[in-house]
This record gives sequence, C-alpha cells and structure tokens, in this order.
Amino acid sequence: ISFRSPMARSTPFYHPFDLLPQEAIRLQEELSQRLILRWDGREVRRVAGMDAAYIGGEGIGAVVVMEWPGLEVLEEAWAIAEVRYPYIPGLLSFREIPLLLEAFRRVRSSVDLIFVDGQGIAHPRRMGLAAHIGLLLDMPTVGCAKKPLVGEAAEPPDEKGAVSPLLYRGEQVGVMLRTRKGVKPLVVSPGHRMEVDRACHFVLLAARRFRLPEPTRRAHLLAQRIKRSLSPP
Repeated sequence: ISFRSPMARSTPFYHPFDLLPQEAIRLQEELSQRLILRWDGREVRRVAGMDAAYIGGEGIGAVVVMEWPGLEVLEEAWAIAEVRYPYIPGLLSFREIPLLLEAFRRVRSSVDLIFVDGQGIAHPRRMGLAAHIGLLLDMPTVGCAKKPLVGEAAEPPDEKGAVSPLLYRGEQVGVMLRTRKGVKPLVVSPGHRMEVDRACHFVLLAARRFRLPEPTRRAHLLAQRIKRSLSPP
C-alpha cells in the first residue's frame, strides 16, 4: 500500500503492510527514529478521530472530522475491506492502518490534528498506532488508549485532569490521565509532531461529557453503526 496525502507536508512515505512479524518489528524500530516529538504551534481548526471495527473477515475504518474547539461534527468517512493481517499485540498498525488510511482518503476537509484510539509512543518500539499513522500522514497525532501496553504509572488522583507519568525503560512515554472523576484513567501518549503535555492538553479539552475524547468516541460510534448495517438481521 502506498499513501499520498494532499495534506502531507513532506515526501509521501511508502512501505508494505503484508510483512512477517519479525519484518514488521524491524520496520517499527526503523520508523521510530523518524518521529518528531515536538508541537509546531499550528492553529487547530479541525480535528479528526479514528477507530476501527470488525465483522467476520472484514474491517471498518472510521473517521469523524470535527470543528475545534466546538467539536461540531463536520464530516464522516469510512472504508470497508478484507482484513488479512492477524491480531498480534504490538503490531496492531499493520492490521488497522490500511483501513484507517482508506477512510481518511475519503475525507474532503482539511485536518490539523488527529486523535487515534490506540497507543502513540507508549509502545514496546515507540511505534504504536497513533505514532505510525501520524508518521505516514506527517500530521500531529495523539494516542488515547483505554489501558497501557507498556510501562508503569501510579494511579492518578480521582479528579478531572489528574495525571501520573507513564514510564517505560526509564523514559516518560505518556501519562495516565483522569478525564472525569469516578472513571478509569486513559493512557495518553504523543504520536507524531506532538509532545506529552500537549497531548494531555488536547485530550482534556476534547473529553467534554464522557471518559473518551469526543473525536475518538464519535469515530467508535460511526464504526459500530456501519458494523450494525452490515450485520444480518
């Protein structure tokens, strides 16, 4: 699969996705060296949320574009395709990115920031789903997952906005962030063109009424809606 985005700010990147696990791991290690973990100060006017769902042997990639900071839904896009890559912990990108990129191809709006339901650099090779797709698109991405894949962190206080550093191999790779009082914290980590504190800032602004940030929550709802439409009565 090759991917060329009209919004990419550099030469489009190419790599196949049908790799053997050991090849995929080596590629992740190489790609992690290309990540930019700095925010470039761009003005954010539109954000997108990404999520995927599965039905039988097919996958659904869903993207919801929202106005920022009001979070009004501007556009929805999705793609359905056969999924051939197995689920392997740490290699989720190779299963989901083809679906998500195909859905993103169908987005007409310009997007300044992407929220991804997955890990950023909080990953064994610093190349989780959010980091990987951010690098391919050369766009700022935030990883927001429900539980950690790697690292250790203390339980943050039970109040909105409370954080505790997520440490892995002596480095901070994200935070455990409490988006609401009385709910489990989320794992927030930078993907590409993003910093830990800035990622946390964006997730807190996007988590209005629910535990999850609204862009990924809406993308999840869209993916589930498409899945129900494909399910036999």
